[in-house]
Amino acid sequence: MSDQNRTQNRDSFRSKWGFKLACVGSAVGMGNIWLFPARMSRYGGATFLIPYILFVVLIASTGVIGEMAFGRASAGGPIVAFGTAAEQRTGCRSWGEALGIVPVIGSLALAIGYSVVVGWLLKYAVGAFTGTVMANQGVEGFDAFFGATASAWGNTVWQTLAMLITLAIMVFGIGGGIEKANKVMMPLFFLLFLGLAVYIAALPGAADGYRYLFVLKPRELLNFEVWVYALGQAFFSLSIAGNGTLIYGSYLARTEDVPTNARTVAFFDSLAALLAAMVIIPAMATAGQQLDKSGPGLMFIFLPNLFQNMPGGKVIMAVFFVAALFAGLTSLINLFEAPTATLQEKLHLSRTQAVCVIGVIGLGVGLSIQGIVSEWMDICSIYACPVGALLAAVMFFWVCKREYCLEQVNLARTKPLGGWFYPLAKYGFCGITVFVLIVGAVLGGIG
Repeated sequence: MSDQNRTQNRDSFRSKWGFKLACVGSAVGMGNIWLFPARMSRYGGATFLIPYILFVVLIASTGVIGEMAFGRASAGGPIVAFGTAAEQRTGCRSWGEALGIVPVIGSLALAIGYSVVVGWLLKYAVGAFTGTVMANQGVEGFDAFFGATASAWGNTVWQTLAMLITLAIMVFGIGGGIEKANKVMMPLFFLLFLGLAVYIAALPGAADGYRYLFVLKPRELLNFEVWVYALGQAFFSLSIAGNGTLIYGSYLARTEDVPTNARTVAFFDSLAALLAAMVIIPAMATAGQQLDKSGPGLMFIFLPNLFQNMPGGKVIMAVFFVAALFAGLTSLINLFEAPTATLQEKLHLSRTQAVCVIGVIGLGVGLSIQGIVSEWMDICSIYACPVGALLAAVMFFWVCKREYCLEQVNLARTKPLGGWFYPLAKYGFCGITVFVLIVGAVLGGIG
């Protein structure tokens, strides 16, 4: 089937902002909330923003554009896209399709691990309203509560419910399910975090947090670690892995401007990270504390303990976890979409059948790894994401012909991208991806 016929026969996004919000939803996740503020706090506050923004611009202007355009050009997921590239170069699709399995498996593995985290978020969001979370006392109490939640089989009910919500949205398809869900959850995410930021700004002591956020420390720019972790934050935050951005791009109309969409996604993803920092760092300052924790411990132990001792803490906790739940769900939907689309493309299953098969696999494996989810996610982030991103970049910028690549990137644009784009994407972005893979493996992860 030709790419044109595949485009005509596939579901698609129904509006320009529907696509943008879905891509923003795929990018905005736990890294924005439990990692970015801690790294900003550790590596010089506003100084960290300089390399971070530089890398966001670089990656959005190359890798994000490439994956979106690659997906749209082939009108399919990674297996179809890689097969299209291989056929163009050698006349044989099979070796490209074989390589395309790698990012699909990576997406499924990451989704399975992420489903555990979304189960935690659902439990805490509901518990914030019912009072079960607030009933804990001190860091020790919250530590014990989270320990029971994160233990093997300790999250079964909530994880199952989170999966059912995710699958229910996906069954309705791209325009009727994923687009509509993101049109609700993403604006609410930003509104809720903006409200939190305004509230916390009015609390005594918050000024110390803002002072730290917006004061430059130029000497920190000489610290190589700052640049490494800024790169890792930008790379993983933008959802570059050869699967999520590529599969959403495959549903994008050929009349849409890919580079403009990539810039919008990068802007709102960075805005989400900044909003999280403007909530969490000043909140820590109101309690006279230094933000030296990150990851699940920050979100599920230290922040709830902090909120409990703040004026209006019950409301603040509820708003925070509802917003985080929206971010988690939109990311989880995106991660499950690539393997779901693959079953539709290769086995010709209906949408409902494909979603159910992926749901059974995802829930079965996800429930089994509850006790080792941290190690599972480390492997996925260190290896699966950069390997998938590297394969997609090589297939599009190296295997596809230059003329084809530029034609797809500039489709629907009134003014083509400048001569800088192709060499920067082909050599610069691919080099960055190799660097992220190698350094991440050496350091045990940078994203």
